[in-house]
Amino acid sequence: MSNEPQAFGFHSKIERNVSLLLVLSLLVVTIGGIVEIVPTFLLQNTIEKVQGMRPYTPLELAGRNIYIREGCYLCHSQMIRPFRDEVERYGHYSLAAESMYDHPFQWGSKRTGPDLARVGAKYSNEWHVEHLTNPRSVVPESVMPPYAFLANNELDTSSISGHLKTLRVVGVPYTDDMIANAEADMKSQGNPDADNKAFQARYPKAVVGNFGGGKPGKPTEMDALVAYLQMMGTLVDFQAYNPAENER
Repeated sequence: MSNEPQAFGFHSKIERNVSLLLVLSLLVVTIGGIVEIVPTFLLQNTIEKVQGMRPYTPLELAGRNIYIREGCYLCHSQMIRPFRDEVERYGHYSLAAESMYDHPFQWGSKRTGPDLARVGAKYSNEWHVEHLTNPRSVVPESVMPPYAFLANNELDTSSISGHLKTLRVVGVPYTDDMIANAEADMKSQGNPDADNKAFQARYPKAVVGNFGGGKPGKPTEMDALVAYLQMMGTLVDFQAYNPAENER
């Protein structure tokens, strides 16, 4: 008679019966999957509601595309973690809502350079242009390569409407009016002399200005990138933000 405990004997039978092992394994995986997945469908929203968030303007969106294309995200994270040293250096910790319209989002932990989640309005347009043109002229210890060529590259405005349409498919709330005026809005945001009332009504808190020194109506890639940098972290009013209210 075997001295093997009864429980282990049953386990041994399962291991020796391939069909029974497969059925029980599938059962365990199914139960585990249900426990993990079903609760997420019962939540009304997994992202806190925060006032001030809006989709990117066409010019900011083009700048974000350039930011990704040039690999800026490889050295600069856009995620301030809720630790004292990070909050004191960079500002309020990042909220999920701030990236709700990002496809893909730029969170991460790699920082060859500083985190850029709150860089908007911290420096002037001229500072950003100089920094992108010759980084060491304003930050002597910088190891960033120069991006002076961006000022010579005229921005392609022809495909921006299609880009907004595509983003609307995945949930970004671009309206028909925003899509219809996308190309005009891209040009007018970089022209402070243009009539921008309708544009600013479509995109609250959007800053209008000659960002990269391009000609009015003919924005460059430098204009787009600086416009994107200047809006980072500026949409949410953290002096009025109350985490407790957003958890209700």
